[in-house]
Amino acid sequence: MRYDILIIGGAIVGSSVAYYLREEGFSGSIALIERDPQFAHAATTLSMASIRQQFSIPENIRLSQFTLKLFRRLKEEFGTDADIGFREGGYLILAGENGLPILKANHDAQVAEGADIVLEGAEQLTRRFPWLSTEGISAGAYGRTGEGWFDAHAMLMLFRKALREKKIDFITADVTGIERQGDHVTGVTLGNGETLEAGIVVNAAGPNAGKVAALAGLALPVEPRKRNVFVFEAREKYADMPLLVDPSGIYVRPEGSVYLTGGAEPEEGDGPADPSDFEPDWPLFEDVIWPVLATRIPTFEAIKPTRAWAGHYDYNTLDQNAVVGPHPQVGNFIFANGFSGHGLQQAPAVGKALAELIVHGGYRTVDCSAFGYSRVAEGRAFRELNVI
Repeated sequence: MRYDILIIGGAIVGSSVAYYLREEGFSGSIALIERDPQFAHAATTLSMASIRQQFSIPENIRLSQFTLKLFRRLKEEFGTDADIGFREGGYLILAGENGLPILKANHDAQVAEGADIVLEGAEQLTRRFPWLSTEGISAGAYGRTGEGWFDAHAMLMLFRKALREKKIDFITADVTGIERQGDHVTGVTLGNGETLEAGIVVNAAGPNAGKVAALAGLALPVEPRKRNVFVFEAREKYADMPLLVDPSGIYVRPEGSVYLTGGAEPEEGDGPADPSDFEPDWPLFEDVIWPVLATRIPTFEAIKPTRAWAGHYDYNTLDQNAVVGPHPQVGNFIFANGFSGHGLQQAPAVGKALAELIVHGGYRTVDCSAFGYSRVAEGRAFRELNVI
């Protein structure tokens, strides 16, 4: 079998690339290779499924703004029954005295890009959110519109369903090898021994992207990192609660009648996840998260944890930013990797950008040049400061 384009990874990034290739008029053959077709362990479906404009660099803000516009016209794009349960609850990112300069700089970048984010001091925040304790807080950045959360599985299924009508071949397999001749990749080998020839290979392998790149003899500083999400009940229901991020990095948001929380993984010792480890680390909730929640929202001193899950996400160890575009020497190997926790919200924009690059020879809607691989080769960080 030969395909014009082989996409390794069939979750939201790979599906978005395939979708927009067809939207941009690509008529060649496309295959989407996915080893976990139920997406039981996919970063897409195990994520917190949220979207924000509160980033530190304009390029990341623009990527999420593209997806936000897609959310606004979801029914027009995917049909009248399209629904991902988008709740525009906002983000509230808090900072103490030490974090205030960065919060202000980030806010300036966001406002310059047209984001509806307000920066408020402790007293203003208390008036806006009476349930919030501003102990140790100097200010907070609050997204009044254009931020919130949604159903990740529903979003993925919209794309996957649309692909069935666009002549995309779905292949369930592991990729165990990538054939390369000089400065071109020529195909991939699957776990069953089958070889598929390819004109272009797109790496959309999420947490496994570093290993996939290595199969082609290319270095990519992306590895899986384990992250936990805990669910708890509380007597008080705060309908106005945004996704709140404490200066400690711990976050919490409402989800129907319960709350979701996480973000307690320590930086020290945080390394590649065991590929088979999806067990929640309950001591993180008991010892680290709960005390912070009780301090920030005093009524959360009395809560009832109910369940939890753990997932792996693709962490770019260089600068916690995406790597997007072709390899400078191996030009038909294309990266869509390393989103470091914000891939779900940026996948449609990156899919659109890469489709434009492949079909038209350049970026048209969102310029992803700043995310190019050359910085990886040079060891030059393009750092995103607002990683949650």
